[in-house]
Amino acid sequence: MSSYETLHHGLSAPICLTWEVTYACNLACVHCLSSSGKRAPDELTTAEARALIDEWAAMQVFYINVGGGEPLARPDFFELMEHALERRIGVKFSTNGTLLDRAAARWIASTDYVDVQISLDGASPEVNDAIRGRGTFQHARRAMELLAGEGFRFKVNHVVTRRSFDQLDALYELVTGMGGQLRVTRLRPSGRGAAVWHALKLTQEQNRRLYAWLRTHPDVLTGDSFFHLSALGAPLDGLNLCGAGRIVCCVDPRGDVYACPFVLAPEFRAGNVRERSFASIWRDSPLFRRLRAREVEGRCRSCGAYGRCHGGCMAAKHFTGASLDDPDPECVFEPETGPTSTLIPLPLTPRPLRPVPLR
Repeated sequence: MSSYETLHHGLSAPICLTWEVTYACNLACVHCLSSSGKRAPDELTTAEARALIDEWAAMQVFYINVGGGEPLARPDFFELMEHALERRIGVKFSTNGTLLDRAAARWIASTDYVDVQISLDGASPEVNDAIRGRGTFQHARRAMELLAGEGFRFKVNHVVTRRSFDQLDALYELVTGMGGQLRVTRLRPSGRGAAVWHALKLTQEQNRRLYAWLRTHPDVLTGDSFFHLSALGAPLDGLNLCGAGRIVCCVDPRGDVYACPFVLAPEFRAGNVRERSFASIWRDSPLFRRLRAREVEGRCRSCGAYGRCHGGCMAAKHFTGASLDDPDPECVFEPETGPTSTLIPLPLTPRPLRPVPLR
């Protein structure tokens, strides 16, 4: 069996397991995929979260991607991460940087098998703060400085939009100049992102230029976000297929298991870890079994680029109202849809920094 067939039909444990540990967040970014802000009252307890980590260890999960909300807003965050590390599970967590202080930076730098990425959506306050909130550029920059001061090679995660596209070179220089590594990810119309999709998604011209830019910057990570662009030529680094329910899944703060972090919708909920074990959900969920068996049909199957992009992103299709057998809404061979100006007013305004409602 080829590596593609192996990954397509699913593995015994997810390679990319995203764990959203809380919905609490002190920001309200306009494109937040989970519409985070307030902590849910029925989020997993510390004991439940520790038991879930134990189950992942038994499955030999290699690492977890930890997010939120803002994971540092959860009071037991460091306790849970240390428990995961003790069980030989690596930790990669994302933060907006506003709550990352010197003590946290020292813990990160002194702890093995911990990786951290700071969210930054522009190379200037004017671009970033319009999406993430006033003052967030400086807070993220401060978090980068704290980690760099500890000798830690941090990552910066950038959701590229039509407003930030022309700042990619400047952002790359900023991050690498401080000893970090840039990770560029795709805007999805999930959560609050649905409202700003048409105002912020890349134009077709920008998508083509992004493909060329990524090809000339092999050190820039993408998290396999842009496999739909591989239709333009040589495949970008990564799986270049939708891994939802095959090698990817997401556990939300309440213990609901979804096919991927970008489809937090009832149609893509596979079960809840309070009702049955994570292992049984991963192994036997009817939803995951269907996803592992399906291929994108329709026009995509007759396209000469199908073997490179495999029909694109399931989440982007679902939240734009397209069939899962339709081409990706940003397919490079489809006509441009929606406005193309980079100056479209945003329908949402990010909330200013605020205290985090802790337990």
